[in-house]
Amino acid sequence: MTRREREITDKNKLRYILDTAKVIHIALSDDGMPYVIPMNYGYEMTDDGGLTLYLHCAKAGYKLDVIRKNPRVSFSMECDTQLFAGKVACQYGMIYKSICGQGRAVIVDDVAEKERSLSLLMKTQTGEDFSFNEKMASIVTVIRIDVSEYTGKERPIPAALEK
Repeated sequence: MTRREREITDKNKLRYILDTAKVIHIALSDDGMPYVIPMNYGYEMTDDGGLTLYLHCAKAGYKLDVIRKNPRVSFSMECDTQLFAGKVACQYGMIYKSICGQGRAVIVDDVAEKERSLSLLMKTQTGEDFSFNEKMASIVTVIRIDVSEYTGKERPIPAALEK
């Protein structure tokens, strides 16, 4: 990270981003051709900062074909974005909080894990608890991303612009 002063290491701030962002951008590679897709997600974070992401999608499609060929993924998400103005164009900027990382995508077959991951996804997206049964879990594909590394970053409003 070039701007170390913007790095977020506090687990509570990272959880805030994970709870607030709602959309993750997943980057895949199909024989060297990049493919990026926005998706909803759920997550689990361990006390030591380990991160697992969960996505769901249709039972078939290009995204799954690519993951089966190359399960390596990168991802990004952001929240609390707001443009701030300056006196000239070069002084304009964006306030944000973000997480970027990479890992390995796994297509989940275990029914109990699918049910649990769908509950986590709904909790992340809505803040509410939902339960799923085998029939409900059987109509979607669940993708687990075992995150190998990630970083959090924020850009607050510049001090000169604070009131």
